[in-house]
Amino acid sequence: MINSISRKNIFIFAFLLIAGIAMIGLGVKTCMDIKPLPRSLSHVTGVIKKPRLVDRHGIALTTTYTGTWNFHDQKPLHDMPSFLQKAFIFSEDRRFYDHGGVDWLARCHALFQNITAGRAVRGASTITEQVVRLIHPRPRTVWSRWIEGFEARQLEKTNTKLEILCFYLNQVPYASHRRGVAQAARFYFDRDVDSLNLKESMALAVLVRAPDYYDLYRHPGRIKAPLKTLATAMEKQKILTPSQCRTIATQAFELKRPALAINAPHFVRFVLNHHHSNNGIYPEKIHTTLDGGLQKQVQTLLDTNLASHRDKKVHNGAALVVDHATGEILAWAVGADKGKHHRTDHFSRPRSNKNQQQPATAEYPKPQKIKTHGQAINAATALRQPGSAMKPFVYAMALEKGWTAATLIRDSPLAARVGMGVHAYHNYSGHHYGPVTLRNALGNSLNIPAVRAIQFVGVKKYLIRLRSLGFTTLNQHPDFYGDGLALGNGEVSLYELIQAYTVLANQGRFIALRTVSGRPVQHNEQIFSKEVTSLMGHILSDAGARTLEFGRGGLLNFPVQTAVKTGTSSDYKDAWAMGYNCNFTVGVWMGNLNGSATRGMTGSRGPAFVLRSIFARLNQMKDTRPLYMSPRLVQQEISIDPMPPGPGKNVLSKSSENRSVRTEWFIPGSAPVKEMPLAMAPPIKREKPEQDRSSGSEPFRFIQPLNGMCLAMDPRIPDDREVLACQVAGTGPNDALAWCLDGRPLTITGSQFNWQIQPGRHVLEIAMRRSTGHEKLPGKNKIITDRVQFLVK
Repeated sequence: MINSISRKNIFIFAFLLIAGIAMIGLGVKTCMDIKPLPRSLSHVTGVIKKPRLVDRHGIALTTTYTGTWNFHDQKPLHDMPSFLQKAFIFSEDRRFYDHGGVDWLARCHALFQNITAGRAVRGASTITEQVVRLIHPRPRTVWSRWIEGFEARQLEKTNTKLEILCFYLNQVPYASHRRGVAQAARFYFDRDVDSLNLKESMALAVLVRAPDYYDLYRHPGRIKAPLKTLATAMEKQKILTPSQCRTIATQAFELKRPALAINAPHFVRFVLNHHHSNNGIYPEKIHTTLDGGLQKQVQTLLDTNLASHRDKKVHNGAALVVDHATGEILAWAVGADKGKHHRTDHFSRPRSNKNQQQPATAEYPKPQKIKTHGQAINAATALRQPGSAMKPFVYAMALEKGWTAATLIRDSPLAARVGMGVHAYHNYSGHHYGPVTLRNALGNSLNIPAVRAIQFVGVKKYLIRLRSLGFTTLNQHPDFYGDGLALGNGEVSLYELIQAYTVLANQGRFIALRTVSGRPVQHNEQIFSKEVTSLMGHILSDAGARTLEFGRGGLLNFPVQTAVKTGTSSDYKDAWAMGYNCNFTVGVWMGNLNGSATRGMTGSRGPAFVLRSIFARLNQMKDTRPLYMSPRLVQQEISIDPMPPGPGKNVLSKSSENRSVRTEWFIPGSAPVKEMPLAMAPPIKREKPEQDRSSGSEPFRFIQPLNGMCLAMDPRIPDDREVLACQVAGTGPNDALAWCLDGRPLTITGSQFNWQIQPGRHVLEIAMRRSTGHEKLPGKNKIITDRVQFLVK
């Protein structure tokens, strides 16, 4: 008997010892697996890695559901309907306000139901335990439930019930990566939580049990049974009335997929790429300058116009609208024709010299691989050739240097050296108009006067001024662009171009473009004088100044005074329309981002129509007034001879016959008193021969060939038919000329002849004896010479 009792005591002691060791091990393991919880649930989500962008009226421009937490759609508990809160508590944790984190009664009940059913049919997790699971995700095991119970009690000690409920309702997961009831309400019903009906509120409470299984879009019928069960239970507890319960049973869901109210992905990307964080911490919201309503209208106008010009092979476009008084960008639209035969995924990125590093101030996102249509490319920052849209700036510098709006510029055939070749400049229409005023040259967008203007100003000085206007991508040497810079051969972006036009609109002041509200206006130096920009605005808004090339009326003749300039690059690859009135500056580009040419699209067609339509809406937003005119400008009546002047004939005179009389504005001190000579730009720099300018406005020089020119014979043309037109300028009708080729005199006496070209290196020389018609005048026996070398391959 004694031995039996001893063995029993030993067994009990061993059992207790093992149990004690197991309990100690369990306690140690439990303490090791319990993770610390924040003292406040407001610290759980941490810092914002990607802010939400809103327009100037607070409407969302961006939304993301890929993060761990819901940052942007949180609502305080008092903004959530009380019925929604009751539905969640009744469905998920009926004794939420009574337990200390774990509902042991519910756990026992769930255990009994699971044993009876032979499978897991109920979990009995409290709302507090679900919050713990959101903060510390673990595999769904018995041990996890054990640990979550301890952590739930810890969470209840440091946070109130209302704080726990608020966090839960804002972070509980739903399908499609939505978190919180606000995002779920928007995802399923496209409404705020405070506008949900009873059935929709109860649906949100049921969906959290199995978000993917009960998803209303993919499985709309699965939620019917649990929803009916919940409604019946709530009716028994007097939370719902019988009438409300019947309505819920018969009422149908009105599902509506949400969409961003404002579509501006390229603007958003630009803002995020250029918004600096505070040590990696962003504000919850960034209030941008974009006007959502205007953005929709501009985007629609651009997309509609692109679709209507599909036959012109125009597939891409962009439009920017700026309040130039503040520099705020109000609309940033990028459009792409979505025709099934058009793809641009094989191209595009801002183009530049591989060996030339972009300046640090250039605001361009890093090039990315294009996957879809041109909409994936930010056409507003892509580099394109602006064509004639650049001409106002060279004429503005010419006005600064002494020209006036009435200065006559020779519009005659002009050839200039480009590299080792020669380029013949011509106007869009192919016509030459002889001497034209600066007003008409700019208004009609004539090319040759613009080239003469940049020769007058100087390419280097012009390029420096362009960079001060914001053209940071024009970073090559002046010789790289040459005189063609006046005609827009340098690649710029619509963003840069509209920045430069705001200077003209702002009386010559540079105000940096802004995309974020609340930042102070940055006033930099005065780029142009108020008088110069007043004249530019007056010329660009003068419909009468563009009749030679564009006719009267048309798209460019706006009902409210608006300065307008169009541009078309070579081969019709890019079409532009830029404009500004008293309040806004607008720029439109249309073309193809894959580099292909359009079918004759010009700036005065598609882009001009979009520009005119945008201003029609802008003029309804704000009162209009005439463009600024400096009070220092002087108005004077002048007469202009439309015919080229003969020797000794005045260009401007108040007494000449057969001349048109008009009124023109002048900068003080530049108005003509009696006469004004024809404006002549200096010749292109090369070897300086002995020259004489005493009897003519144009110097004696070779027009063709140019020194250092390289020519190639065409194998498709018989050799005896290939000729080169050799020509000199600056000669008079009585001047004696002598030509010499490779040391052999030629029997040519005129200022031009056709030479049958031959391969090899050649030297062409010419000598001229000036004849004045008066024996005693100086220069009678003076001989002037010029010489060029060129190569024929």
